[in-house]
Amino acid sequence: MKPNLPPLSPITHFIAATLAGIVTVGLFAGVTDLFQHDGKPMERIVAAERACVGHAYVSEREACVRQRLAATPIVSVASRSPTGVECGTQAAH
Repeated sequence: MKPNLPPLSPITHFIAATLAGIVTVGLFAGVTDLFQHDGKPMERIVAAERACVGHAYVSEREACVRQRLAATPIVSVASRSPTGVECGTQAAH
């Protein structure tokens, strides 16, 4: 026997579609943020590995990569200003 459900109104469909859209945008925004946030350290690792490819032994390569990663400063986008002057400092002319 089939269940007898009342027909849904158009407003119910609109509300469901709106909620689905909000959830979709939230998920895409979260995934995009994770890729952007986690992509920069991976970029540094790849650059360090490419620079250390000439070492014959794995232990030497790993030590070279660690040394390069330690020597490379992490620059966050928030610390850069459009004028090229660090936040909170004044340019000396």
